[in-house]
Amino acid sequence: MERIREALERARGERAKTGLGFGGSKGNVHSIMKVPEVIERIQYTQTKSIDVPKKLLRENRIVSGFDQGSYTDAFKLLSTQVLQKMRTNNWNVLAVTSPGENEGKSLTAINLAISIAQEVDQTVLLVDADLRHPSVDKMFGLKPKVGLSDYLMSDTPLEEMLIHPGIGGFVILPGGKPLQNSSEMLRSPKMVRLVKELKSRYPSRIVIFDLPPLLSAADALAFAPFVDAALLVVEEAKSKTEDITRAASLLGSTHLIGTVLNKSLEPDTIIDKSAGILKQLFKKKGH
Repeated sequence: MERIREALERARGERAKTGLGFGGSKGNVHSIMKVPEVIERIQYTQTKSIDVPKKLLRENRIVSGFDQGSYTDAFKLLSTQVLQKMRTNNWNVLAVTSPGENEGKSLTAINLAISIAQEVDQTVLLVDADLRHPSVDKMFGLKPKVGLSDYLMSDTPLEEMLIHPGIGGFVILPGGKPLQNSSEMLRSPKMVRLVKELKSRYPSRIVIFDLPPLLSAADALAFAPFVDAALLVVEEAKSKTEDITRAASLLGSTHLIGTVLNKSLEPDTIIDKSAGILKQLFKKKGH
C-alpha cells in the first residue's frame, strides 16, 4: 500500500503544478455549496422498471443487497464526500475509471451511484460508457436489447434505453452492443450533445459515467474533457505505481476529485483528509 500512497502523492504534486490538484478546481475554492431542495420521490411512468432480486444484488456485491453495515457505510461515506465536492463546485457529471483492467471501477461506480441516489434530494443516472466491455447491465442480471451504442449508431431514443432497477432515484443507461471504434464514438458530436442534455435535463441529478480503464484504450482520455470531474479506482497489490501516476496525469483535462483504493489489505476504512485525497479502503474480497 505504501507504493500506492507514494504514487498518489507524486501524482498530486504533478497535478498541483497545473493549478488543478486533487479535488480542486480552477474556480473559486470559496464558492458556496449549493444543496438542492428536497425533491418528491419520483414515480417512473415512462422509464422501464425492473425489480432485481436482493440475492443477486448481494452476490454481485451491490450495496442495495446488503443491510446497513461497514460495507454500505464505506460507500455512504464515499458518496457523501463526492457529493460535497460536486455541490461545492456546481458539478453534476462524474467519470469513474481506473488505470488498468479489473480493478473494480464498474462496481465502485454502481455502488457510488446507488449510495447517492438514496439521498432524499438526489437522483442518479449511471451511464455504462465502457463500450468495449459493457458490464453494468450484467451486474443487475439485465438483458437490455438496446443501449448507448445503439443511440450513437442508430439514433435509438433515449427513453427506450433507460432502466430503473427498483432502487430509489437510480436509473441505468446500459452500454448496449460492444463497439470497436468506441473512442471515436465517445468524442463524437452526438455524444457531446447527449452529455449536455443529460447534464441539464434535471437539476437534482448526478450523472456518472463508467469509463474504460485509462491505460488500455483511448476512450477515457478522449471523453474526460466532457465531464466535470473524475474518480480513479486503484487496486492494492495490483495497480502499479507508475500506472497510477500515468493515469492521474492523463486526467489533466478534468478535475480528479479523489482515488478509491480497492481490495485493501487493511480491514478498516480510512479517509485521509490531511492529504485532501478522498480515499476508501475496502476489504480484500470486495471488488
